[in-house]
Amino acid sequence: MEEQTTQELLKKLIELQSTHPQTSAAEVIISVVPLLGVILGATLLFFFFLWNYRLKKELIRAGQYQYQSLKTVRIFTLLIGIISLSVGIPMSALFIAMEGASYSLLGGLIPSFVGLGLIIFYSVSRKRD
Repeated sequence: MEEQTTQELLKKLIELQSTHPQTSAAEVIISVVPLLGVILGATLLFFFFLWNYRLKKELIRAGQYQYQSLKTVRIFTLLIGIISLSVGIPMSALFIAMEGASYSLLGGLIPSFVGLGLIIFYSVSRKRD
């Protein structure tokens, strides 16, 4: 009885292996690239913040640190907002043209709305001053 079930399981495993092709090296590389991008990007951000912290600490120690005004932050948010909006709108149009209304459309809508939010923040913070 056990021998029959083992033989049947073995036959089913062989059938499943024959129906599913082996994964090629290209598929493995394509699936690993985004993971490496996220890991390397996070590492880069970590060291950027670490070095920026150490730089500010040394400038304070030397008495040469100048406080960053809100105006600098506002201009930076305007720049990032315009860039995000100008990247997100064409991506949204491309995804609508290629696939219609699907989940891939979020790849263009998310940067668009982030950019729009940053531009709104710039205009609201400008009115406060």
